[in-house]
Amino acid sequence: MGYYIEPVEFIRKKCGGDNQFIRNLLTLLDEGATIPFIARYRKEKTGGMDEVRIGEIRAGYAQFQELEKRKFSILDCIREQGKLTAELEQQISLCTELRVLEDLYLPFKPKKQTRATKAKVRGLEPLAAILMSQGSGDIVVKATRFVRGEVENEDEALQGARDIIAEWVSENEAARNSLRRLVEKEAFICAKVVKGKEDEGKKYSDYFNYRELLKRCPSHRMLAIRRGEAEGILRVGLEVEEKQVLENLERIFVKKDNESAMQVRMAVKDSFRRLLFPSIEIEYMALSKQKADDEAICVFAENLRQLLLAPPLGNKRVLGIDPGFRTGCKVVCLDETGKLLHNENIYPHPPQQESKQAAVKLVHMVEMYDIQAIAIGNGTAGRETETFVQNLRFGRKLQVFVVNENGASVYSASKIAREEFPEYDITVRGAVSIGRRLMDPLAELVKIEPKSIGVGQYQHDVDQRKLKESLDCVVESCVNKVGVNVNTAGKYLLMHISGLGPALAENIEEYIREHGAIRSREELKKVKRMGAKAFEQCAGFLRIENSGNPLDNSSVHPESYYVVEHIARDMNIGVKDLIGNEHLCAQIELQKYVDEKTGLLTVQDIVQELKKPGRDPRTVAKVFSFAEGITKIEDLQEGMVLPGVVTNLTNFGAFVDVGVHQDGLVHISEIADHYISTPTEVLFLHQHVTVKVIQVDKERKRIGLSIKQVVV
Repeated sequence: MGYYIEPVEFIRKKCGGDNQFIRNLLTLLDEGATIPFIARYRKEKTGGMDEVRIGEIRAGYAQFQELEKRKFSILDCIREQGKLTAELEQQISLCTELRVLEDLYLPFKPKKQTRATKAKVRGLEPLAAILMSQGSGDIVVKATRFVRGEVENEDEALQGARDIIAEWVSENEAARNSLRRLVEKEAFICAKVVKGKEDEGKKYSDYFNYRELLKRCPSHRMLAIRRGEAEGILRVGLEVEEKQVLENLERIFVKKDNESAMQVRMAVKDSFRRLLFPSIEIEYMALSKQKADDEAICVFAENLRQLLLAPPLGNKRVLGIDPGFRTGCKVVCLDETGKLLHNENIYPHPPQQESKQAAVKLVHMVEMYDIQAIAIGNGTAGRETETFVQNLRFGRKLQVFVVNENGASVYSASKIAREEFPEYDITVRGAVSIGRRLMDPLAELVKIEPKSIGVGQYQHDVDQRKLKESLDCVVESCVNKVGVNVNTAGKYLLMHISGLGPALAENIEEYIREHGAIRSREELKKVKRMGAKAFEQCAGFLRIENSGNPLDNSSVHPESYYVVEHIARDMNIGVKDLIGNEHLCAQIELQKYVDEKTGLLTVQDIVQELKKPGRDPRTVAKVFSFAEGITKIEDLQEGMVLPGVVTNLTNFGAFVDVGVHQDGLVHISEIADHYISTPTEVLFLHQHVTVKVIQVDKERKRIGLSIKQVVV
């Protein structure tokens, strides 16, 4: 499909940037290259754009394609009506805004039966045009000649003409833009409780009589209001100063001071109330919801990114515990690769209270399976189980971690969990997920639907398609940023690698089952349906340990191996001797290895990788301990200073776990002693913080916390 306007210029105006770099990027995207691949291995083509920048331009490209597609549809529709003039065609073809495009189409858009269409059928459009010209003379006389057929008198004729004028006004671009400008600057969003819904909608009581400038309404408030509206609790709409709007509209349409002008003035007022304002109100309610959605999705995406890149414990033997009271604690023992070695139940808490037996079992499992760390879920009985474990003597030094188990129950009941552990029930699967989450959060969390992880803000209220697209991009970005061991990753991690997807990930797993471990990146080409393009996209992100070529366990792409070999020859050493030798790497003359295939940016990346090959960008997991004796909300008192862990970040504040099964809120105003626009400026997920309890509402289970009030 051809385009009416040039995509590069459109995107440059929307996103900024160099035309050639944008053109190169669009070509790469059209060829099927992924964002992680482009950002990592095609820097010369894009001028070193990062993933965020590439994502912005890709989104701009999608907007452009949507706009062009809409133009084709609109032009075809108007052409079929026989109303497409050369001037109108040019206006539509050169249009760069979807909203402007829809305004141009509005007069030609097929309509249901309206008061104006009925009036036109009755032959009153010429009368409307006469009144619109605002010539002098008696309007009754002007109307008399149109009293015929279904038009019984002059009043009906004038009413019909005003209906037609009202529609013209509502479809007029200048009128719509005038009202838009006013709405953007001065409209209020208002909410009122639906009569009789007061008790049912108590949680929305803050919005029972709510009024705020639309432009100042934050995303979380907008989403809360719209949720209340969706649940039938609130009536929500916009308000503007009618007098001011009418004055603006009359300046456009009322040109004289006579009887005809008075009819136009009446039509303008009717148009504003009945057609124009409802139309613009719908438009801006949709735009404000879209803006709120985008902000909430952005928060969710950043939280997910931080969660996926949380510090891993690494390849250590882990004992995972899914705590519980009545049903006991499910305990699993995992080896360094996450393989399940053993599982059983212990009952250290009421009602069974078999603490001695539980202690003996745990000590025995630690010794038997050479356990190096313990992961305890933070759900029901989590704090009690942590206290119980911490008081045991194991005869060896053990790290004890409390692990956020959000999503573990979703995983345990999922198809993936059933495939991995068909012979075990959901309790075992849940405990395994907790243990593995400590070892490698990324590898485990990719198996769970992102929305189930619990780090979103009004995630069920936002555009679900946009949310999924955004979160999928985050998962892809994080997996490729870290890279994976092709022989140990498993298909659920591999499918997120650039260029692979579910089918090729399955084929890789099948190949390993049939042929044993893959011994080189070159061998990847033998995997069923691993074409040249897929190999190009994925190879640099797949690590192969113990390969004959040490570069196979690095992020150096196979297409650039010749560069490293050239460097090694010049230094009279082997490639293996160069890798990890920071002293030698510091001596490399970068410019010397720039050629037609490999630019300076790529050479710089290669040398950085040679210094620390296969380096995991994530930090190492650290042990955290809650305050002793604080296990439930009843234990909290205002003024207490406690250690806590950041569990969720929103635009309005941070949620912090202080060990009482109910996260407290640090409002954005209580985070720092200086102004911050968003909590992410100073906080990150899983951050260890010290907080002061400033409010405890036991009835509503709400805890107010402060970071800035903590005296260091």
